[in-house]
Amino acid sequence: MTVDEAIEFFQDHHRIVSKLQILREVGLGYLMLGQSTNTLSGGESQRLKLATHINEGQEGENLFLFDEPTTGLHLADVELLLMTFQKLLSKGHSLIVIEHNLDLIRWADYIIDLGPEGGNEGGNIVAEGNLEKVLACKDSYTGQFLKKRIKV
Repeated sequence: MTVDEAIEFFQDHHRIVSKLQILREVGLGYLMLGQSTNTLSGGESQRLKLATHINEGQEGENLFLFDEPTTGLHLADVELLLMTFQKLLSKGHSLIVIEHNLDLIRWADYIIDLGPEGGNEGGNIVAEGNLEKVLACKDSYTGQFLKKRIKV
């Protein structure tokens, strides 16, 4: 059964549901119980590690580095991931997220847009700062696409 199915099945067993709920919160409710970790994508593996850390309930000043955590996620799961990131921030942790997903980028406190292209044509800081600064940078492809997305 999936994590989501197990939550329903064990609904009267709070200790079990509380452990499974964390997996649902990071967008992994579709995983099968007992599924081997070597079958997970990179993004799923990152979110599993995130769920483990949240489950430990540690507060502090840890720095988390995520590389494309939204890869393969449905928009609803991206929203779950954003809520999970907020939980980490509220516990005093910091996040660095390498991401192309505009729905996630637009919620960042600070954006560093590298470019202007990829590969040998990239690697330079095109824009940096809060969302407004990136939107105002005419050379930022990210800013241009964000303007269209949020209709500025």
